[in-house]
Amino acid sequence: MVKITKIFFLLLFTLVFTSCNDSENTKSTDHTDSGHPRLILTKQGVKDIRAQLGTIPVFDNSLKKVKEEVDAEIEAGIDTPIPKDYSGGYTHSRHKKNWFVLQKAGLLYQILDDEKYAIYIKDMLKQYEKMYKTLPLHPKTRSYARGKLFWQALNDANWLVYVSQAYDCIYDYLTEAERNQLETNLFRPFADHISVDSPQFYQRVHNHSTWGNAAVGMIGLVMDDEVLIQRALYGIKGKEMDKTAKDDDGGFINKDGKAGFLANIEEPFSPDGYYNEGPYYQRYAMYPFLIFATGLQNAKPDLKIFEYKEGVLLKSINALLNLSDADGDFFPLNDGQKGMSYYTEALVTAVDISYKYGDKDPGLLSIAKKQNRVLLDDSGLAIALDIKKGKAKPFVKKSINLSDGPEGKQGGVAILRNEAIELVFKYASQGSSHGHYDKLSYSLYENGEEVIQDYGLARFVNIEQKGGGNYLKENKTWAKQTIAHNTVTQNETSHYKGKYEIGSQNHPDLSYFSIDNTDVQVVSSKVANTYDGTDMHRTMAIIKDQDFEKPFVLDIINITSETTNRYDLPIYYFGQVLSTNFEYSTPKELKTLGKKHGYQHLFVEGFGRPQKENSKFSWFHNNKFYTLTTETLSEDQLLFTRIGAHDPNFNLRRDPSFIVRRDNTTNTTFVSAIESHGSYSPVTESAVNSKSTIHEIKTILNNDVYTVISITTVKGNNKIFITANTDTSNETIHTLKISNKNYEWSGPYYYK
Repeated sequence: MVKITKIFFLLLFTLVFTSCNDSENTKSTDHTDSGHPRLILTKQGVKDIRAQLGTIPVFDNSLKKVKEEVDAEIEAGIDTPIPKDYSGGYTHSRHKKNWFVLQKAGLLYQILDDEKYAIYIKDMLKQYEKMYKTLPLHPKTRSYARGKLFWQALNDANWLVYVSQAYDCIYDYLTEAERNQLETNLFRPFADHISVDSPQFYQRVHNHSTWGNAAVGMIGLVMDDEVLIQRALYGIKGKEMDKTAKDDDGGFINKDGKAGFLANIEEPFSPDGYYNEGPYYQRYAMYPFLIFATGLQNAKPDLKIFEYKEGVLLKSINALLNLSDADGDFFPLNDGQKGMSYYTEALVTAVDISYKYGDKDPGLLSIAKKQNRVLLDDSGLAIALDIKKGKAKPFVKKSINLSDGPEGKQGGVAILRNEAIELVFKYASQGSSHGHYDKLSYSLYENGEEVIQDYGLARFVNIEQKGGGNYLKENKTWAKQTIAHNTVTQNETSHYKGKYEIGSQNHPDLSYFSIDNTDVQVVSSKVANTYDGTDMHRTMAIIKDQDFEKPFVLDIINITSETTNRYDLPIYYFGQVLSTNFEYSTPKELKTLGKKHGYQHLFVEGFGRPQKENSKFSWFHNNKFYTLTTETLSEDQLLFTRIGAHDPNFNLRRDPSFIVRRDNTTNTTFVSAIESHGSYSPVTESAVNSKSTIHEIKTILNNDVYTVISITTVKGNNKIFITANTDTSNETIHTLKISNKNYEWSGPYYYK
């Protein structure tokens, strides 16, 4: 293997030097050197990379893999088919493959100075130029903004973001006549179509528009077209603003000046770097954000784009990395596909660019080492060199609170981490069109495995057989609805009636976030207006206590209402039911839990009533035991349900849930604890610590000022948790007398 690697780089260097000597005789000669490349790869960067080739393993290996990929594509020949398919279909996938290969071929041309890559790019661009002159709108009509190469303008923007980089790399290779032909017949019409011809796509604050802004701006930077650059930065101006067009989520294009790349930095990002659509779409949007920003940094350094909004683009990378579990998978908040992780190409870009233009956090180097590849540009070189120098340190994920909203005043997301347990508490704003109706919801992980899940999105991305790879109708009828999440639903109706125009105007507020004591970490948030006349206040804690094998979760939900209601509180667990301390019956015929707002998708598989003041439910998953202990009333209903009703095309996963239902109630409190305990070995067939440590949970005081919870273990040890409901200042000293015992503490909570 070592010999093969040495031979590869010996051939590579021979190729570089031979091409350097011969290139002047083979390239076109009627051009002037105009300072290209200038986007993500710079002229100085090319010199530095060539000087280091063969001595920087992660870069060299990345280059080798890219070369093998592109060489195979060149050998297979160029294919630019007439567009006809949705996502996942052949024409869609081929044009998508082309944009990646073109961009990579451009990098190879610059780094290796091998003319075959420039010829390949030129020939393919000429085919696109010939096609695009007469290309109509895409024949598929589902999108609110159709492209020409793709069924939606979004993918056309993807194409131009990547292809502009390829054009930048061969700009000086082409003759002036060739450049004029491409720019007149392909690039300018392409940029116009996704912007002035598609204001409903371009003139928004949304990840779609970010791609559009970056596409127009990057081709503008390559062509040195100030009109396109300004359109990218500030949006469309003039008569086009008279156009209106609805998007498919009921939103409208912005007519108040909030459009363009800068607005898309200003509005969706909080000061902490949280992106309001959630980590899945933040990951998707980070590529155009950072690639265009890098191009601006290189071509227009006076703009100081990485300092815009106090450097929020670079802050956002740290936020995004912290929004992943122990395995690097992003938490599926809002519309999010499970399994998307920081190993995706977009996060290679994010890590590399963040390292080069940020504060050189050595933790990013450890992420880059796990990714095991770098960008073939200036930032990838910076990462590779410092990995070689041994500067990498572990990227340590700690408990963190990320505010939401442009000023950080629209709720947020808190992640509590204690040993192997991760609690994700979502009290964020609506999250644009990709938001879900799940205020004060949570999900729970252990060692990167889901214990209590957030469903994520209902979509098979780029799998044509499932709705053309697009969002399925079940995303709206199920995945977005409140009952699909681990939070309270009132009267079988989603928060804000499931209406975006209401949800986008409201958000929860943080009561407090406390992680100073690593053994007791707490987050607390309030929300009003999810239902008229009803307020909710949820406090969640991860508590490490010597009486418990592992940290456990304490969950307190106070509900105050002006009306009498039905409340449903589900948990979406994984695994096998082990035991309960209540009797339940299973129906002979499955029926649905309700008729709308997601209830129509739940089968009722079991029904029971509490037989004690605490109801206990234990289950088994991944050779671990879990127990829910919840304070219940005798009139409560305990329901075992399963997703999958009214789903004739099997678009939904058949996952189980357990629901506590409380009827005919105005004000009420749900108090629960979730324990992870013990293990099972299928090899030795032995179960260890398979039963709960908690004997009883009890609310002993609950008013506007304090909520006091007693937790008694099976050994008879008693714990008290007190949370302040109004005065949550860290400086406040509280005194409280309960059952002739005085409690005094400072800060928003007490536990002992």
